[in-house]
Amino acid sequence: MNKLVEIRSQEFICRERAALDFERRSFWLAQAEQWEQRALDEIAYHFRECNLDCAEPSLPMT
Repeated sequence: MNKLVEIRSQEFICRERAALDFERRSFWLAQAEQWEQRALDEIAYHFRECNLDCAEPSLPMT
């Protein structure tokens, strides 16, 4: 989940820049949206991995 923290940090930095750089605001907001999508992808990947781990059948006890 450290990767998610880093991705969200990049998104936040882009949003801060958008607030300060009026000439390139749309660029920075687009960058922030890309980082946001990466974060959502990372979350989805994490849950898929967790579900795969939980779905593995356990071996019968003999």
